[in-house]
Amino acid sequence: MAFRLGTRRGLQACATPGGQFVVLALDHRQNLRHELRPDAPETVTYAQMVEFKLAVVRALAPSASGVLLDPEVGAAQAIASGALPGPTGLLVAIEATGYEGPSSARVSRVLPGWSVAAAKRVGASAAKLLIYYHPDAANAADQERLVAEVAAACRQADLALFIEPLSFSLGSERLAGEARRRVVIETARRLTAIGGDVLKAEFPYAPDVDDPGRWAEACAELDAVSRLPWVLLSGGVDDAVFEAQVRTACAAGASGALVGRSVWAPAATVAEPERSAWLRSTGRDRLERLAAIITGHGRPWVDRWEAATTPDVPGEGWYRDA
Repeated sequence: MAFRLGTRRGLQACATPGGQFVVLALDHRQNLRHELRPDAPETVTYAQMVEFKLAVVRALAPSASGVLLDPEVGAAQAIASGALPGPTGLLVAIEATGYEGPSSARVSRVLPGWSVAAAKRVGASAAKLLIYYHPDAANAADQERLVAEVAAACRQADLALFIEPLSFSLGSERLAGEARRRVVIETARRLTAIGGDVLKAEFPYAPDVDDPGRWAEACAELDAVSRLPWVLLSGGVDDAVFEAQVRTACAAGASGALVGRSVWAPAATVAEPERSAWLRSTGRDRLERLAAIITGHGRPWVDRWEAATTPDVPGEGWYRDA
């Protein structure tokens, strides 16, 4: 796997022709129940979750370079139904939803019965691992080992890996301000040194910090410490805030964004046919505005990725060691 041709091809499939990522994130599972029925999430059925995901994919995937789905409710259904267009990259989540253990030492794990190899078999262009992480948490080393294990499995399968760290507080207070900035940046420093191909990063500040100067400084610091190309996750902020965050991140060196609720959340509580109409109009407009920012200002992923990999063209007989 010296040339990692499958990984390279997978990243190309998830990116725009210019090498930026405009990825629709729809790997939500338990928290999707809360979006669909906030007053009674426990009443949401499997079929209703599938129906919603297929509606979103049909409406928005043509405007995205890739779509992130989960193995439980989304990926197989989107492929089998034809909702996911053939030219659109497919990222598939590897982790089980939620976490185990105490809130100050959150334990991530691979979804039982699922694997990197299984994701490759269903046609994934890339895998995604969500990892709950705080550099000072008691189980930080265990979480780092999980990243290393999944990264090794992806290298063995020659499948690209997006790493998505989610930060948390070690106490009862919310992680915010300069404390959040420190955790997000230190997390990028540590985890991108372990493995993976693209970092899916949180914005360094929570929405209550709206200082453009601090935003720019923090994103530049994040760019400096990351050994991988990085993209921004939306984290549920509203569409206007996320557009501003994406603009700042791309100016600092980000290669795009994976956007979920900021684009499709208002459609979750609307019935058909109004749901699909909203997605095809307002939802698509939100995604295409982000795409314009990303393609206009984002750094191509290959610029940073090739610096840490083998860029040489395979020579005669390369396939014997593949």
